[in-house]
Amino acid sequence: MPQNAREIWPDAIPVSEMEIYKFDLNGFIIVKGALSPEEVAACNQTIDDYQDMKTGEWRGWVHGHDYGGNEGLNLQQVYESGPAFEKFIDHPSWVAKVQHFVNGGNFDHHHGPMYIDENFASIRRYGQSIGLHSGGQDTCIRTQFKEKNGNFYCCQVNVLVALNDIGPGDGATMCIPSSHKANFMHPQVEAYRMSQGESKSMDGIEGAIEVHLDAGDALIFVDSLMHGSAARINEGQRRISVFRYGASWSRSRHGYRPSPELLERLNPQARLVVEPRHQDLLPPHVEQHDYSAREKHIN
Repeated sequence: MPQNAREIWPDAIPVSEMEIYKFDLNGFIIVKGALSPEEVAACNQTIDDYQDMKTGEWRGWVHGHDYGGNEGLNLQQVYESGPAFEKFIDHPSWVAKVQHFVNGGNFDHHHGPMYIDENFASIRRYGQSIGLHSGGQDTCIRTQFKEKNGNFYCCQVNVLVALNDIGPGDGATMCIPSSHKANFMHPQVEAYRMSQGESKSMDGIEGAIEVHLDAGDALIFVDSLMHGSAARINEGQRRISVFRYGASWSRSRHGYRPSPELLERLNPQARLVVEPRHQDLLPPHVEQHDYSAREKHIN
């Protein structure tokens, strides 16, 4: 299996030296214009068809989900919704950059270059937000930031794509730059931390910035970066998508599995990212796995 991202995805835009520097320093980078206006329009048309879903509802293989707070509706497994989001799996605007930060080629090449741990679109309305989470002293191996000898080994790198303009009052993503390397806990963490059944935001926490994006921009960040959102105080909707990439040996924390139909129609490179250990693509020495657990998600 090729180890270089450009060999796997020859049309992908490579990571630049400045992006490497900023990702290491701040824990995030912004890719301007990652999606074309046509791609943005297609994503929003898809969300229009799903925005009336309720939490816990299934529509095909897309699941309405929340995290127990007041963060709005999350359309989990959004790559199952059709071509608009299916393209995100190995989108050339970010796939090589993410693979560099995950370092799937060197970290674990037996299964695939990396794995999508979670993927969803988020619809947030007036008054909704999500509280602070993660941070250098509030994380686990699954979300770790690690660099050694010039190589990154990040177990979860998120690609957050703005599907409409997100500015002041729109409930923008907030983060504390460089907090992925923090050796001490933020003194205000308990007051702003997301918690079950509570409506919280990062508004007012010291050191945080709002990340304003134009429609089509992508925010790429390591999950151990302390992040959350501002509260949306404007009318209308904030629409984003988040695809979380990690090591190929990972598994979905929510227990989701890709549909057979999705796996069937994906190109081999995208298929390896969605299901690295799919039996049809495994080398003969790699153990086979039972995927019967996915059946519970059909009904």
